[in-house]
Amino acid sequence: MKNNVTEFILLGLTQDPVKKKLVFTVFLVFYTGTMLGNLLIIVTIKTSPTLGSPMYFFLTQLSVADFAFSSTTAPKLIVDSLSKKQVISFNECMTQLVVMHFFGCMEILILVLMAYDRYVAICKPLHYPVIMNPKMCGNLLALAFMGSLLHSITQVTTALSLPFCGPNVIDHYFCDLQPLLKLACIDTYMIKLLVLFNSGILCSSSFLILMTSYVLILCSLRNHSAEAKRKALSTCTTHIIVVILFYVPCIFIYFRPPVNFPMDKMVSVFYTIGTPLLNPLIYTLRNAEVKTAMEKLWSKKAS
Repeated sequence: MKNNVTEFILLGLTQDPVKKKLVFTVFLVFYTGTMLGNLLIIVTIKTSPTLGSPMYFFLTQLSVADFAFSSTTAPKLIVDSLSKKQVISFNECMTQLVVMHFFGCMEILILVLMAYDRYVAICKPLHYPVIMNPKMCGNLLALAFMGSLLHSITQVTTALSLPFCGPNVIDHYFCDLQPLLKLACIDTYMIKLLVLFNSGILCSSSFLILMTSYVLILCSLRNHSAEAKRKALSTCTTHIIVVILFYVPCIFIYFRPPVNFPMDKMVSVFYTIGTPLLNPLIYTLRNAEVKTAMEKLWSKKAS
């Protein structure tokens, strides 16, 4: 069936002119905070000789993924909140879809790698330098990159196979497969199952792996000293908070029957814009080594 749609109209978060100004102000502040927070973490880790462990290598990659993931949706939302007509071309829509799912999947897989790193560090401390050597870290990151690329290509290929022959209004603030499926001119039942398997299984299975790894870590702490327990619990608690903040909204959106709820857009806001903003705050406020490195960095800049 022929595709007659060359552009889509995004309804955004609201059509009320007063509320749109509020959306512009709030999300401009949020996005600016996300950029500055993640950039600060990247610069701090790159310039600090004390933050050279694999944990901070993966934290740097998480900040890069957060920065890029938020940038796929937030700027468009901010600009559209000041526009009378919120339009996105078909090609731009497909680009946004593939980039968002690439960095979203990248963030998921990096969180899994961070959990694996903590598992090896706490449960196999004597073998940690051998197992988590720089070459292994690079290989794990490359696998995450390839997995994210495969996931995003699958998503955009599915979208490109859909024929759009009439309605082009998307009741969302960005392009995603769920709202696009509602506009397709064919029966999308099997495609919805594919989307559920691709995104839903990815979120839920990785979340289960993460929680299992942290349970194993917590069980192994019984044989450690009080100081080691305190340090490990502090690190693991930080990771668990980040995992829950990102995964719970993702699972709610992607791992369920294809039914739309009024709260979907606000839940999407939380994991596409809110979580990338909160991650730098959580890691800096709960990590003494990062805070100390930041203080040294600021003192050098001041001097």
